[in-house]
Amino acid sequence: MQFEIQEPRTIPFYGGDKKLGEAVKSAGARRNMSPLHFAFRKIKNIILARLSYFCPLNGWRVKMNRWRGVHIGKNVYLGMHCVIDNAYPEYVYIEDNVSLAGEVTVIAHMNPYPHFEGVIEPKVAPVVIRKGAWIGVKSAVLCGAEVGEYAIVSAGSVVDKKVDPCTIVIGNPARKKVNFSTLMKDKLKEE
Repeated sequence: MQFEIQEPRTIPFYGGDKKLGEAVKSAGARRNMSPLHFAFRKIKNIILARLSYFCPLNGWRVKMNRWRGVHIGKNVYLGMHCVIDNAYPEYVYIEDNVSLAGEVTVIAHMNPYPHFEGVIEPKVAPVVIRKGAWIGVKSAVLCGAEVGEYAIVSAGSVVDKKVDPCTIVIGNPARKKVNFSTLMKDKLKEE
């Protein structure tokens, strides 16, 4: 399944000292929606995220994350206790035949405090997990990363860049361990 992937964009630095009403107004304005619509959407996303986190049935976990706005293809496995971005779930793209093992975290935004200005750019950028990829248990896929087709992210790895197709990556930050495209040659020809 092909998705139309959104462009990255900058967002304001985190303003944790705002009152609730101010925070809801500014967050709604950033997303071009009324504060009330934003508040209901945020509450819905939090409830669905928590339910999917503890749900023992994969089909329901997938549906609840789709309802949140995550773009999910066919035949996808989301392990239990996965966290998919709560603030910008619509920036996460998971193609067909992907497997996310348990406790995987996918984050599509960075929203630091203002004192990090000039060090870290606050942004939201798409996270794309291409068809057939496998993300190992307790791995993290960060803002702007892309995991290539049939790539394998080893357990506990942190992906912050592009991972080539048919590649195994390992570690923090994820480093290329081996490319197995020659082993997949027949499989890739079939498609």
